[in-house]
Amino acid sequence: MNKKRVLFIGDSITEWGRYEDQENIGTGYVRLIHDYFVTSYPSTQFEFINRGVGGDRISDLQARWQDDAIEIDPDYISISIGINDVWRQIDNPDLDQISPERFQEIYEELLSLVKSKTKATVILMEPTIIEEDTQAPGNQMLIEYLKVIYEVAKKFEVIVVPTHKAFIKYLESGNEYKLTIDGVHMNSAGNMLMAKTWINEVEKVIK
Repeated sequence: MNKKRVLFIGDSITEWGRYEDQENIGTGYVRLIHDYFVTSYPSTQFEFINRGVGGDRISDLQARWQDDAIEIDPDYISISIGINDVWRQIDNPDLDQISPERFQEIYEELLSLVKSKTKATVILMEPTIIEEDTQAPGNQMLIEYLKVIYEVAKKFEVIVVPTHKAFIKYLESGNEYKLTIDGVHMNSAGNMLMAKTWINEVEKVIK
């Protein structure tokens, strides 16, 4: 049987429910992606691993990269990071901040390690949203970090999942149904939008 190991790493949006889940996959978008692939491709033995940690910024990923990414040696690694790098600038301005330039420097270091030490296909997810308002300060600040992700993706020739664009498109539709519980963390609809966007972009590569 064909075997594929898929690693998801990021912050609380990725972590969502994994510590309470017997399979350690969680109840968020990672679970929805897991269930889709397991049921859609039964001849492939998928191993989905969730290494999301609440509160993480990209510097936190850097600190645990060897243990939680490189040593797992995945076939695919999906990275979702950036929300806390921006949100902490608003929520905790006294914290040592990560500029877009520093964000790019660390991201390139992490991907260089993946490329040199594994054979993993890399998938970068856009950071989603900070408040369900396209003009919110957090969403405006995210723009520079989104640019970094595309620059890094171009340099390393990797896939980008347009999750931020998907959420902005939804918000611009005028639909008042909420996608988050607090402007950042997803409800079931927000997790579905993340999972659907990921599947649409990645399925052709991973199936």
